[in-house]
Amino acid sequence: MKNLKDIQEFQEFDHLELIAREVVEGFITGLHRSPFHGFSVEFAEHRLYNQGESTRPIDWKLFARTDKLFVKQYEEETNLRCQLVIDTSSSMLFPWSKSQGPAYNKLAFSVYTAAALIHLLRKQRDAVGLTLFSEDIEFHSQARLSPVHAEVMMQKMAELLRPGQVPLMKNTNTTAVLHQIAENIHKRSLVVIFSDMLDNGKTEELFAALQHLRYNKHEVLLFHVTDHQQEREFRFSNRPHRFVDLETQQTVKLNPWEVKNLYTSSVEDYFGELRVRCGQYRIDLAEADINQDFRHVLLAYLIKRKKLY
Repeated sequence: MKNLKDIQEFQEFDHLELIAREVVEGFITGLHRSPFHGFSVEFAEHRLYNQGESTRPIDWKLFARTDKLFVKQYEEETNLRCQLVIDTSSSMLFPWSKSQGPAYNKLAFSVYTAAALIHLLRKQRDAVGLTLFSEDIEFHSQARLSPVHAEVMMQKMAELLRPGQVPLMKNTNTTAVLHQIAENIHKRSLVVIFSDMLDNGKTEELFAALQHLRYNKHEVLLFHVTDHQQEREFRFSNRPHRFVDLETQQTVKLNPWEVKNLYTSSVEDYFGELRVRCGQYRIDLAEADINQDFRHVLLAYLIKRKKLY
């Protein structure tokens, strides 16, 4: 499975953990066949015993098979702590559909990609936590490695895929939430954010919140989630349309072709500034187009992780 359309055709649609595994295994297979085959996606769950250490964590069964002393790695010995942060505001429901079928929007893309990252992180012995937010933090868990914790995160994200679970007119306060995350998670974590970065015109405040994460020594990977064709390129037919703000329900009626140049110019100015600020703060910014496959997001994560080691 490469993208949202593939998932829509998948029989076990409701099984998020199974889908995540299929996405990751397909990605790893493709990675090994590509120019990026040098990336490591497997880490041993044991390390060699160092003389003088306690013998308590030695894996004696493994010793019997290999005649070598290995120590089991536990959660506190994790390679990396990663906090996945997902924007669950109503704007993430775009493209909006009244149908009760499988979701095909920015939030669904973020959930499936985050689930795949959880699976990949755990394969690499990395601890992972999850934060869901809109106006406030709705769910937060610190980074852990345990299977039970992974199951809880998967369940929380799966709930977001149920029709009607995320209501309309659900605003966002990205700025305040990022400030809270910067202060409350384990120091020197990797913070991976999935958001459309639409925060009601609070541009400077939003940039200050991103800077706060870096000031507190966190590494940041920001996935700017969009429907590139409609939100960035404004691809609509040459006829009157009614555009509805999913967060405020404000309505505008217009012909897209009459405002396309002005719209695309304004959008590019804002996100161009976002790219510049992220560069200044040494934040990795990656475009996440929901019409593209998950490979781009997973590869961006691996590149970021390789920079840290």
